[in-house]
Amino acid sequence: MAKTDWKAEAKTLKKRLRKLKSQVTETVSDVAEGVGHEVAEVAGKISAKLKAAKPVSPLAPKDGFPTLPVIKGVEFSAAEAGIKYANRKDVMLIRLAPGTAIAGVFTRSSTRSGCVRDCQDKLAAKVPVGAGAAIIVNSGNSNAFTGKVGDKAVAAVTGGVAAALELPAERVFSSSTGVIGEPLPHDKITAVLPDLVANLREDAIEMAAHAMMTTDTFAKGAAATVQGEGGTIHIAGIAKGSGMIAPDMATMLVYIFTDAKISPVMLQRMLSRNVDATFNSITVDSDTSTSDTLLLAATGQSDAEAVKGPVAKAFETALQGVMQDLALQVIRDGEGATKLVEVRVTGAASDDDAAKVAFAIANSPLVKTALAGEDPNWGRIVAAIGKSGAEADRDRLTIRFGDVLVARNGWRNPDYLEEDGAAHFKQDEILIRVDLGLGKSSRTVWTCDLTNRYIEINADYRS
Repeated sequence: MAKTDWKAEAKTLKKRLRKLKSQVTETVSDVAEGVGHEVAEVAGKISAKLKAAKPVSPLAPKDGFPTLPVIKGVEFSAAEAGIKYANRKDVMLIRLAPGTAIAGVFTRSSTRSGCVRDCQDKLAAKVPVGAGAAIIVNSGNSNAFTGKVGDKAVAAVTGGVAAALELPAERVFSSSTGVIGEPLPHDKITAVLPDLVANLREDAIEMAAHAMMTTDTFAKGAAATVQGEGGTIHIAGIAKGSGMIAPDMATMLVYIFTDAKISPVMLQRMLSRNVDATFNSITVDSDTSTSDTLLLAATGQSDAEAVKGPVAKAFETALQGVMQDLALQVIRDGEGATKLVEVRVTGAASDDDAAKVAFAIANSPLVKTALAGEDPNWGRIVAAIGKSGAEADRDRLTIRFGDVLVARNGWRNPDYLEEDGAAHFKQDEILIRVDLGLGKSSRTVWTCDLTNRYIEINADYRS
């Protein structure tokens, strides 16, 4: 029997062991590297989604989007066109029944968009008898300051809708909201028209409200009903707006619908009478948009008789309520806002002076940052009044935070306590009251505070 060389055998086994260890190490390393790449990829996707997710404004309605009544003669749809945003609906279409009356108010900006100018021209034109109508809206691109290229884009979009719905081109209205100065990729909108037309339905108003959002953190809707002669009249509206809010005839984008039987002339008068006290009395950042549009459509399909007399008065009051509700939702969604602020000015020598003082306070960065910091620095309000250009007399001024008397007769109220003012500024909703003591004119405007979040949103707006 041969003698076994145990030393050589042990040496061979050690070599084999080292080789096996090396193979195992390489295998584990390869697996770990592969898993690491997968983990990094997933983490990146999660991070991107977290970055893309916008925190909902703390001032948003607690119950979310309201239940809005179906308006007979109005249908909605929305689709993903990929204009700027990925994996979200960014175009919405509204079809209005034949015979619908339409009124509108728009920005008076000298750099208003092609969409706005087109809408204004169409509203001023003679309406074909019994014609229906349509509204198409995109987010992600405002088609503003784009010259003749922008005008051609408007014509392409509205013309495409007119052909798809068999409507006169002069009865198709369009709006665009988003980045200024970039050509609108209108072919992306016309490409989804078949889907938009196929999916039109009466109960999709909330989806339409979401599709026109840009920096908004929640969709905005409001409704009202009025008892008419022979039936109920319904009103439902949606809006978008969060930044670049200092409207001049309207707010960012607003669409209000009613089934009332009412003439276009009366509808326009009611809208124009109520826009100043609602949409023209809000400001987030003192910047007027190039795209401000408010369209009001009445289909006439309610069972109620034509609006007149006491019903007309009730209808206008209800319409004003819907406009006010939507306007305040825009302020509640002001970019980075944590405070809803009402500035109430009374005792002004004229309506113009009342407005000057109210907006000087509401737009003051010093006042707005004090609100954000919950600092009741009433000196900043005094300074805003002084710079407003309105007639004011130091010794007749009265300033209150809510019911707290802060200053009067040109001096601080001796009984005013800083902690009382601070307590009011800690609330989500703040009231600043100023009486000029010079006359009977007044004006109320609404604004929000100015926080770091506003800077973050706008610094990253195009990225």
